[in-house]
Amino acid sequence: MDPLLEAMSAWKPFSALVVGDFMLDQMIHGAAERLSADAPVPVLHVSHVEDRPGGAANVCLDLLALRGSVHALGVVGEDEHAHRLRRSLADQGIDVTGLVADPSRPTTVKQNLVGLAQGRHPQKMFRLDFESRAPVPDAVRLAMLERFDRVLPGVDCVCLEDYDKGVCTPELCAEVIRRAAAAGKPVLVDPARTRDYARYRGATALTPNRTEAEEATGLPTCDGASVEVNGKVAARLLERLELEAAILTLDRHGALLLERGRAPEPVPTRARRVYDVTGAGDMFLAALAAARCNGLPWMDSVRFANAAAGLEVEVFGVQPIPLERVHHALLMQSSPADGKLRTLPQMLVALAALRRDGRKVVFTNGCFDMLHAGHVKLLDRARAAGDFLVVGLNSDDSVRRLKGSGRPVNGLEDRARVLGALGSVDAVVAFDQDTPIDLIRTLRPDTLVKGADYTKERVVGAELVEGWGGRVLLVDLEPGRSTSGTLERLRNAGTP
Repeated sequence: MDPLLEAMSAWKPFSALVVGDFMLDQMIHGAAERLSADAPVPVLHVSHVEDRPGGAANVCLDLLALRGSVHALGVVGEDEHAHRLRRSLADQGIDVTGLVADPSRPTTVKQNLVGLAQGRHPQKMFRLDFESRAPVPDAVRLAMLERFDRVLPGVDCVCLEDYDKGVCTPELCAEVIRRAAAAGKPVLVDPARTRDYARYRGATALTPNRTEAEEATGLPTCDGASVEVNGKVAARLLERLELEAAILTLDRHGALLLERGRAPEPVPTRARRVYDVTGAGDMFLAALAAARCNGLPWMDSVRFANAAAGLEVEVFGVQPIPLERVHHALLMQSSPADGKLRTLPQMLVALAALRRDGRKVVFTNGCFDMLHAGHVKLLDRARAAGDFLVVGLNSDDSVRRLKGSGRPVNGLEDRARVLGALGSVDAVVAFDQDTPIDLIRTLRPDTLVKGADYTKERVVGAELVEGWGGRVLLVDLEPGRSTSGTLERLRNAGTP
């Protein structure tokens, strides 16, 4: 079993302090189906406005989705947008007592105009920024540090999210890093795009993207995933800033990890159908912090962060990715050696992620000792009945009790591997009882499928599934196809 998947099965809650540039993202939605009569520009007919926490506030929501308790430390104005931002975060359980009001500046607001033309996918048309990039006054910085000291003892890590809006001044960053180090708390930094990274010296880890790393070091990265070239960039950051780890995020090429005292290592990612890269850096930082708070080594932490950020780019706008979805994605990406055989705890995580997305789960079961055309037809029909097919597979002991001492012909792992090779099968879960009733009760499928040689009254679990609003589907069998018949023909073929 992959150590990362094992660690995720024992995932525990954690606490994080997020320091940085807090923003309010406004999504102004509407139809964009005509051009203005007085200028060649599209007209957005506004239908509704949606407020979303952005910047460092989005990191807070990402951490929350990964089962963290979160404290926010930043600066807002004394305006209606500050009230909306505080309320939005507090309503979700985030501690906002660390958001210091500065009457000399506005709350940073990003207004995104999102148009829908001819019923197609929503498209960002334009963005308006309301902000100040002036360094915060000394009085505001001191107020932030006083609140930082108050919260620091109770958290597991500190996330520094710098968008270069004047909050993360060199003086503030130096004090945050110094005080966190003295308390034994790691500081993970998503840096601003700037040439001067001296403000981050002494942090635990830095996560710049390709462009940010090139600007900060003056060294080019490789357009591909060259460890030699990108490793030099990471090494310069590691040494100059006295980091424990430098992590370059390399878009479709994944990431590169350089730990102190070790050689640089590539961390590949899955190719994604990209919709919107907004928020991917925030998600990467949050996931990295969550993994480190759970005691994962750097490599597994970066793998976890890669998976989370990859899921983020597949959604439009900024949407926190819950732990269950990341776990499910990693399960589906597991090595061929793992196949599709899952433990029950892993399966529960995967199904929770699927149900968050409104997807329907189908369940069928059997020994599947020697796969034949009848099995394939049953599984194809079962998969067509929903979005995700789980096959309950009798253990070897269970098969022997049901079929006799000569069975199974093939062991559990082999049977699971053959089933997993079918495109219709999404996951396989073994059970040791004579019937799958306990498995059905735990997984709670939306549809239960069996062959039509059963009546509904004889289908194990039928009453349970219909009791919670599911359905039972009986599939016609393929005539003359059965494992027992196949074995009999094989025995007869060997008779003189």
